[in-house]
Amino acid sequence: MDEVSLVAEVGRVKGSSEARRLRLAGKVPGVLYGHGIDPIDVAVGSRELRAALTSDSGLNALISLDVGGKNHLAMARQLQRHPVRRSIDHVDFVVVRRDEVVSVEVPIHLVGEALEVERADGLVEQSLHSLLVDAKPGDIPNAIEVDISELSIGEAIRVADLKLPAGATTEVDPEEIVVAGQTTRMAAETEAEEEAAAEADEAAAEEAGEAQEG
Repeated sequence: MDEVSLVAEVGRVKGSSEARRLRLAGKVPGVLYGHGIDPIDVAVGSRELRAALTSDSGLNALISLDVGGKNHLAMARQLQRHPVRRSIDHVDFVVVRRDEVVSVEVPIHLVGEALEVERADGLVEQSLHSLLVDAKPGDIPNAIEVDISELSIGEAIRVADLKLPAGATTEVDPEEIVVAGQTTRMAAETEAEEEAAAEADEAAAEEAGEAQEG
């Protein structure tokens, strides 16, 4: 996993008016804590924070946070967003260690084309969009890719089928469905109509045969 660097200002004044002033100045108020250090009120550039959290690692990016000349390895947690603009209004930075296991949500990305499902006018239904993974910071995958090219109607790919990178584990129920090939309502109705028509033809043929025998 890539590591990004951020410089944090320290000594900011607490309070909603100060927080608004920081946001107007293009900064995000936050706090750094964890591993026994006293919580430190900080502020980081909103543009720089957005760039850090939209890298390949996403919200699980490892951040080398420069706080008053001292670097802390941290991850961004507890993001508070503006209800309309969705911009980050506040961020908690949690100190982590390279040799400790942390639990993070890792996005699940579908790759490939489920041609069998498409040919049957079916639907690929993704039930699980992220997976809670336990790993050391350096072993956290950016995403978990799930190949759906062999998926068919009525089949499912479960948590147990996922390929996690070395050093990463999950405690999520292995039987939980990640993605499945489903029959759409229209396809199901068409299939039912075809079966009904076939049964009607078969019944008509039987009646015709009985009439000839009679």
